[in-house]
Amino acid sequence: MSKAEQVLILEPSQELKFKGPFNDVVTSQLKLSNPTEKRVCFKVKTTAPRRYCVRPNSGLVEPHGAVSVAVMLQPFDYDPHEKNKHKFMVQSLFAQDGEVNLDGLFKEADQSQLMDSKLRCVFELPMDAPQQNNLDALPTPQPQVEVPKPSPKANNIEAELKKAGEEIKRLREEISSLRQDNLQLKEDSIRQRSSQVTSEKRNIVSSVIPQQETQQANPMMHLVAALIIALVGFILGKFIL
Repeated sequence: MSKAEQVLILEPSQELKFKGPFNDVVTSQLKLSNPTEKRVCFKVKTTAPRRYCVRPNSGLVEPHGAVSVAVMLQPFDYDPHEKNKHKFMVQSLFAQDGEVNLDGLFKEADQSQLMDSKLRCVFELPMDAPQQNNLDALPTPQPQVEVPKPSPKANNIEAELKKAGEEIKRLREEISSLRQDNLQLKEDSIRQRSSQVTSEKRNIVSSVIPQQETQQANPMMHLVAALIIALVGFILGKFIL
């Protein structure tokens, strides 16, 4: 069973060229043109799907229209002695009218209706790449770096910073001294309060003791006075009698 002939025009038609160096993503453009009066579906496949990123990898090409496909080669360590066997295949199929399910359309399509074109990948290095690699292998002389002399402005800034540091140190010492004075004042205040309380207790005791002594002395005085009166009455009684 013979396959249908490809109706899309591919540019390039045989090779996808990727120009190095390959330490970064390298993109190659593929143009798909539709010279017919019908819509054409397309799908792009590769033998190395992990090495390439294709945008878009499928879609529709309108009648007499064109679609540009970006094929991006991922960074890798290039070995010029390694033989490259990467290939791409562009499958196409006439689309029906209305909405189109591309995945379903390609899965259900008759193989005799599928059209395809194959392209091989070619890696190219710039002409000066080997020379550049040789130059990279040589040791690169280190340039002499002159240490700039400190400017007067820098010296002033350094002096200001030093002065500010000394001022901060002095303020910290003053704060520490004030804290010690505050603690001393608190201790003196507590000591004075304790002394006042003790003095008040002593005054109360001293005032209570004389009152008790006075209360104890009053009965004695009354007794002495009674004895004197009795004695005076006794003497007066003798004289009168």
